[in-house]
Amino acid sequence: MSHTVEILSVGTELLLGNIANTDAQMLSQGLSALGLNVYWHTVVGDNPQRAKEAVELARKRADIIITTGGLGPTCDDLTKNVLAEAFGKKLVYDEESLERIKAYGKATGRPLTENNFQQALVPEGCTVLTNNWGSAPGCAFEADGVHVIMLPGPPSECTPMFRYRVVPYLHALSEGVIASHTLKLFGIGESAMEAQLRDQMNAMANPTLAPYAKEGECELRVTAKAPTMEEAQALLLPKVEELKQHFGALVYGVDVPSLEFVVENLLREKGLTIGTAESCTGGLMAKRLTDVSGASQVFKGGIVSYTNEVKHNVLGVPQELLDQYGAVSAPVAQAMAEGARRALGCDIALSSTGVAGPDKDDWDNEVGTMFVAIATPEGTHVRALHLGNRPVRARLRTQTAHHAFDLARRYLSGLSLED
Repeated sequence: MSHTVEILSVGTELLLGNIANTDAQMLSQGLSALGLNVYWHTVVGDNPQRAKEAVELARKRADIIITTGGLGPTCDDLTKNVLAEAFGKKLVYDEESLERIKAYGKATGRPLTENNFQQALVPEGCTVLTNNWGSAPGCAFEADGVHVIMLPGPPSECTPMFRYRVVPYLHALSEGVIASHTLKLFGIGESAMEAQLRDQMNAMANPTLAPYAKEGECELRVTAKAPTMEEAQALLLPKVEELKQHFGALVYGVDVPSLEFVVENLLREKGLTIGTAESCTGGLMAKRLTDVSGASQVFKGGIVSYTNEVKHNVLGVPQELLDQYGAVSAPVAQAMAEGARRALGCDIALSSTGVAGPDKDDWDNEVGTMFVAIATPEGTHVRALHLGNRPVRARLRTQTAHHAFDLARRYLSGLSLED
């Protein structure tokens, strides 16, 4: 049976834009990986009548409703009350949750009031979803052919609750096993990727293909359903290999989190180290490298050489190059990478220089003109980029860092450095 899902997010702060609805994003990604179709996102404020109207609409069009928020101790935390009333469920105290709330208060040193204990009220006959990451338990029940799952709003609680409580619950609703693998691609747009796969995507039923556009890169998720995990993998793996062959060097990994993660794994495998010299990316490459656990094994350091003085005095970029070509140029990108490799004592070094906007530079380079380089024991390679002139600094920096990491990934994998 194919399920349709609605995510109902409760909280006036979401409507006002005070906080981003990262719960809904996380849930959509997780549910998609399970092969479940999210058809609607709804956000409603802390108002009982409007929340009730949202629930009534959701139950008419979805057979799985997942709510986030509104499970706390204050008067505006109303999700359980509204859902219990809508589905004719009585709220009862769950003794285990009550004891957990008391223990949580004691462990955190927070004084508890009667309001806190109301978090232990759950719809009668529900499956209680134990919250090891906060105080309010989640819960799930089925009524009138609709499965209702309630989760706390804080992302630090919602994310592990989904992973460790909801995913097993949803697996139990499905006959058989749903499994997926995600190919990560860099160097091709979503529309170009989809165009190459359109015919087989329309013809495939099991497994299925779903393309996704990310910031500066693409994902291709392959999902299969079968009675057992072994049978699901037997359907998946040949298709994954076929897609890897089709897209070749554009695929930088399967089921990996990021380009920098892949780069660091390759560095560890080869016993090599890396460093960075950044201008337009302003330290983003170093930040992303150090976000990966175990970065200290391979990352020597980074130099943010935002001015020509630092490029010259710290990285040793010859003044004549800066005077003749300007900071945003292939010769300067090359000298920056070589200077970082020399100054940091690393095996390979990446550099970035460019115009992130909002205006042209003094040399009349357009916004989006970028150069990245990689310096290696065998020599230095520069990649010139023209990323468009929309003055969105964060997007241009992200894409530039992607290109630099792609150079490192290709070098460490023995691939051509030409994009």
